[in-house]
Parts: sequence; C-alpha cells; structure tokens
Amino acid sequence: MNLLLDDVTLTYADGEGRLTALDSVSLEVPSGGLTAVVGPSGSGKSSLLAVAATLVTPDRGRVVVDGTDTGTLDRAGKAALRRERIGIVFQQPNLLPSLTAAEQLQAMAHLTGRAPRGSRGRALELLDAVGLADQARRRPHQLSGGQRQRVNIARALMNDPAVLLVDEPTSALDHERGAAVLDLLVTLTRERGTATVLVTHDRAHLERMDRTVSVRDGRLYGPGGEDPAGNGSPGDAPVRG
Repeated sequence: MNLLLDDVTLTYADGEGRLTALDSVSLEVPSGGLTAVVGPSGSGKSSLLAVAATLVTPDRGRVVVDGTDTGTLDRAGKAALRRERIGIVFQQPNLLPSLTAAEQLQAMAHLTGRAPRGSRGRALELLDAVGLADQARRRPHQLSGGQRQRVNIARALMNDPAVLLVDEPTSALDHERGAAVLDLLVTLTRERGTATVLVTHDRAHLERMDRTVSVRDGRLYGPGGEDPAGNGSPGDAPVRG
C-alpha cells in the first residue's frame, strides 16, 4: 500500500481540556485505489487529510507514506516528503492569477529543483491528461470553474506523487462538471497509480469510488460509509485496504 494510517489519534486544546478530532483511526489505501471519505461537517474529515498530508502530527499512531514512516522525519523532512511524494488538491484551486495554466504546474516543479525545460514538457503532458492541452497558455480568469479545478488536479500530479489527497473538489461546481472532475480523478488514479483519498460531501457520485468510508465524531466507519446508527459501528474500525 502507499498510504497507511495506523491507530491514529489526534486531539486539540479546547479550553482546559482536549477535543478529540481523530479517535484510533486506521486506514490503508493501495496504489491505484481511490477511497472516498464522507461525513458531516466537524466530523474529522479535514483532520484526517491534514494528518495524511503530514501537515499535522497526531498524538498517537503511525502515518506511513510510500514506505516512509513520517514519525521519523523532522519538519524539513516532512516538507520534502510533501513536495516529492504527496499531491494535494485543495477545495479552492488558488491559482496564481499572473501565471498561465502551464506555468502553474511548472512552478510546482521549480520547488523541487527540476530543470525548466523538462518541467515544461511534463506540464503540457499533464494538461493533456486532464483535457486542457488547448488551454495551456490561458490564465485563471480565462478558464471556467471546472477548468481551473482540472489545472488544480494536474498541478498536484506534477511531481509524480505516490499519494493524492483531494479536499471537496466539486463543492463549487454544478452536477455535470462535478461528475466530470470525479471521473477524471478515478481515471488518473488508475493511470498514475496514486493512492488517492477524496473527502467529499457529494454522495451522488460515490459509486465511482473503489471504496467509501465514513467519519463520525472522529471515528472511522466502514467499509461502505454506513451510518453509525445503522449497520456500521466503531467496531468496524480499523478500515483496511
């Protein structure tokens, strides 16, 4: 597998006590597999992504990315791992307004010291993969919302990550464009062999996923994303690949 969360617990200070964001969560995501994570607001979905991205260090448990136990890394080591092995697709594309679509991707390659000439070819290849080969010279204001999100996805793949973490990619899109973006993520996960985790509120497209799990009050339920009041129970955890 390329992503492993093993018995992860994360808490935050809450007045004089601690608030549990993740409670003994275990999750395995294999290369070429796409796992959707659903749940109500405040359930722990964003915390799960933050831990998987090494942006937040859990109180307990292991996070293993592409064979590397992130608990053995210092801050600089985690930053290097994110640049080189983790792709993150944020809810909002946050593209740089002055850069073309191709330059958005090349800027990512620059962070890891890749040669500009080589990065241009890689950027054009990825834009073609997301259906934007003819939009490479356009700037964000010249692209539709769906096109900007496709640039966002291509940018996350620029450094050939082992793990792809996607946060609500369809929240600002209509049903048709949202379905197209999810279809694209499924296709790219297969073709690129990434271990992909997709956080979403949109249950209309879950049949496209390899697996769906549900987070409720910091605990993981599944497989299948069952409601804790129904067939699912905390006893289902850990959720394994």
